[in-house]
Amino acid sequence: MEKIPLIKPFIPKDALGRIGEVLKSGYLTEGEVTKEFESLCKQYIGVSHAIAVSNCTVGLEASLRALGIGPGDEVIVPDYTYPATASVVHLVGAMPVLVDVDPSSMLINLDKASEAVTPRTKAIIPVSLFGNPLDYDALNAFKQEHSVWIIEDAACSLGAKYKDSMVGSLADVSVFSMHPRKFITTGEGGLVTTNNPQIASYIEAYKRFGIQNIADREGVVFGMMGTNYKMSNIQAALGVSQMKMIDELLTRRISFASRYTQLLRDVKGIEIPSSINGGRHSFQTFCVFVEDRDQIMCAMNEQGIETQIGTYSLHLQPAFQNKTQCRISADMTGSLASYNRALALPLFHEMTQELQDHIVAVLKALL
Repeated sequence: MEKIPLIKPFIPKDALGRIGEVLKSGYLTEGEVTKEFESLCKQYIGVSHAIAVSNCTVGLEASLRALGIGPGDEVIVPDYTYPATASVVHLVGAMPVLVDVDPSSMLINLDKASEAVTPRTKAIIPVSLFGNPLDYDALNAFKQEHSVWIIEDAACSLGAKYKDSMVGSLADVSVFSMHPRKFITTGEGGLVTTNNPQIASYIEAYKRFGIQNIADREGVVFGMMGTNYKMSNIQAALGVSQMKMIDELLTRRISFASRYTQLLRDVKGIEIPSSINGGRHSFQTFCVFVEDRDQIMCAMNEQGIETQIGTYSLHLQPAFQNKTQCRISADMTGSLASYNRALALPLFHEMTQELQDHIVAVLKALL
């Protein structure tokens, strides 16, 4: 049997044709195809503004800048996340404040976040981790109580829902990733969504060297300092082909995740992470909790099944241990439990039930 990958990007049949049309046009940078991709995402998510950028990390950075967050400010970030979530706070000159997560859902613990709030706290960056939507009712209560902005790291959560609303329409700003590990991918890429026209206007200009449309000026006007965070037509062409079949891709993904849950729910030694009540998990990653995770992961890899850890406990990483650059809360029990126990299993569009049964059988035998 060939090695079973953790993820395998699905390339629709019309993708090469769409990319070929872009190449033939000679217009390869951001243009009409990028705008089409943005429009499809905006309609799907149900949000006023969807802005394509070169990756999720720069989308988070641009969002912080749009909100005027910089030196002297603090931003609360869950400890259990990919380093980019906190690194962008440092990049704009602010202080990331790491707090614990719930050990069952692996999502930010808002009680711990409240304890970390100071007069310098300007925003919180909760992560809808692995496609698990956040409790936006609780988040909005937190926002009102502490007068902060919510910048959602929704890197993994395109297609997730909370009650009747799509993730991407519920925070002040949400930022998605289009990395190849995501089921909608543009190779590299990101998407910023917001209902705030001022935030959208800033990011649109910032990602295009600071070019603004100023009513009393003709031609190109550089109205602010900016940089180049654009998404090319080439990348967007792949995204368009995938967005046109997102419901089919997502339905199949959720079906395999549900089947994993059924097969593993009652297996001794395995715990299934909890999902948010009233939410629809999009399952960018299907994780289980196991003891001796690293040994099991190595053994599965040796048997031709690619697995991976969930993500990282940032406070363990040297980059975040400089007290002048990062503030770390005292209790990280949930983050450590997640970091030591979460095991990501293969999940991709072309998976079969036979492959899934094999993965489950190997995991059970190792337990």
